[in-house]
Amino acid sequence: MKKILLSLALMVAAVSNMQAAVGKLKVKMDCKPVGDSIVALYMNNAGMQETKTFTGKKGKFDFELELPDVVQLYLVEPGALRNQSTAMVYRLPGVPGEEAVLTAEDRTRYDINGSKFYAQFHEADVVAESAQKEGKDATDAIYGFIKAHPDYEASAYALTMMRDPAKMKEAATLLAPEVRDGRFKPIYQGLLDQIEERMKAEKEAAKKQAAGIDAPDFTLNDLNGKPLSLSSLRGKHVILDFWGSWCGWCIKGIPQMKEYYQKYKGKFEILGIDCNDSDQKWRDAVKKYELPWLHVYNPKGSKVLADYAIQGFPTKIIVGPDGKIVKTIVGEDPAFYTLLDELFK
Repeated sequence: MKKILLSLALMVAAVSNMQAAVGKLKVKMDCKPVGDSIVALYMNNAGMQETKTFTGKKGKFDFELELPDVVQLYLVEPGALRNQSTAMVYRLPGVPGEEAVLTAEDRTRYDINGSKFYAQFHEADVVAESAQKEGKDATDAIYGFIKAHPDYEASAYALTMMRDPAKMKEAATLLAPEVRDGRFKPIYQGLLDQIEERMKAEKEAAKKQAAGIDAPDFTLNDLNGKPLSLSSLRGKHVILDFWGSWCGWCIKGIPQMKEYYQKYKGKFEILGIDCNDSDQKWRDAVKKYELPWLHVYNPKGSKVLADYAIQGFPTKIIVGPDGKIVKTIVGEDPAFYTLLDELFK
């Protein structure tokens, strides 16, 4: 079945500080969409990516995987590592001392069952899937599952399948003490900590990026190596474009940005602020994509990103002629261009 799990990055962060307790996980697979090889991917206790390849026949595999502790495990077709969107990715908790049995008839869903833990996990997974099919919030369904099964180890893991941090905390108190403080605690507690930190950062960003706030001034070097300050552009609308050559959505949005720059030429200025690039990659990207607006390089150690509490890329902040923030838009959002039309038509 399709899993209701949070991102790999969050899960990796949640398990990176776990104590070592090496053990073997047995894995059996009968997944018809898969060929003759499967790659196991997880993070070890040092935060390094581990990959191991196993061979089978027509989607049938039987192997053992030595794990440092409970980890977030991904069993993927080799094509997934080459960014092939059709490749299968099977996500599951990797638990030493257990046996996981995966089955799949096609590429739309898969089931996980097996030894005691995985049999429990299968129950939780079915509950979440049923809620999804009925158009309900899986968080409430999982909460009910945990309440009904406080002594299941799978209930501790099921906390990571919930979307509401407050509900997660509340559900954790329902667990039996030996489960709540057991081997899955580093996973759910680490994830909770990550979510709370993110929410705190988003709250801070909302304050710093709010309409009517004075846009913090800064001075960075332009393409000619000369200092360019935001305050020097006072008196006109300025769009601060926080971007990077590595950011796919930033690059995807360039054609429409160029279109609107020409459409309202002279009515506003764009100041591209490069983030997380080397100086040469920044210059190469500006040249490659023929970006006609102003650009500055934001080096490591600069406090510009912190001053504006940038949380994602691209972020576009419209600053009015008076130096105050008009609007902040995160991501490549059509609402940004609608706003430009409203401001400059």
